[in-house]
Amino acid sequence: MMSEEDSSPQQVVIRRAEATDAQAVYELVVALAEARDAMDKMVSSVEDIVRDGFVADPAFEALIAEVGGKAVGLCLYFGSYSTWRGQRGLYVQDLIVAENARSLGVGRRLLAATAALAKARGDGYLRLSVEADNAHAQAFYQRGGFRHSEAELIYVLDDADFDDLAGGAAETET
Repeated sequence: MMSEEDSSPQQVVIRRAEATDAQAVYELVVALAEARDAMDKMVSSVEDIVRDGFVADPAFEALIAEVGGKAVGLCLYFGSYSTWRGQRGLYVQDLIVAENARSLGVGRRLLAATAALAKARGDGYLRLSVEADNAHAQAFYQRGGFRHSEAELIYVLDDADFDDLAGGAAETET
């Protein structure tokens, strides 16, 4: 899909992820979990990646960055919609760059390719969240023009609380 020359001796190629990339996608996500000291939160598998990303109606799409045929970066995203904007966009779930490729501008290239893909689809924005203690990532996104929304907080409902709320739906139906 997309290929960009780099001024360094190594060429970075950005392309859409395919089913054959599921293992590489998974390994990059594991590397992120390890780097963030969050392996205790990592419960997905390669099979989950295949089942949810490489089917007729995928839960996500991804771009892969390669150097010398090896995956060194990933931008995993899915559709978003803003009722206030009246506009579609993309939510970037994961942006991952292998440690040995960080000096090549891979993260910026992945975001630029994702934005170009969104724009070509008629989308008008990218959204993402960053862990509060990840100052390095926050600085990276700010340098790229992203701004932190002071007006919003992210809430999560999962595990037993999610099950309880979902179970309560039958009680509220008439």
